[in-house]
Amino acid sequence: MTEASIFTRILQGDIPAEIVAETDRVFVIRDINPKAPVHLLAIPKTGEYRDVTELAAGDPGLLAELVEVASDAAARFSDGDFRLVFNTGAGAGQTVFHVHAHVLAGGLSEASLGG
Repeated sequence: MTEASIFTRILQGDIPAEIVAETDRVFVIRDINPKAPVHLLAIPKTGEYRDVTELAAGDPGLLAELVEVASDAAARFSDGDFRLVFNTGAGAGQTVFHVHAHVLAGGLSEASLGG
């Protein structure tokens, strides 16, 4: 049996976090270690998928909803311009193996995040 991810534990109320948006299948929180003026995490409520490639193959509708909720959050917390980043694999910087998208906005430039 695998241990629940930090995101599952947040959703269950075991770990505090500021949930800023939510649907039946997706929730959005503020990143506790922001890399941009606006740095949110859009997360499916299911821990079934480790990364975005698994999510795309297993439930493309949930992936579409995740992107839509991320876009809505970006519009709410910034001017609507944003980057949506999925880290896939430890070598790419993924540290929590429960698929999630980083929503980055507010004063981003090519130099600030590598283009």
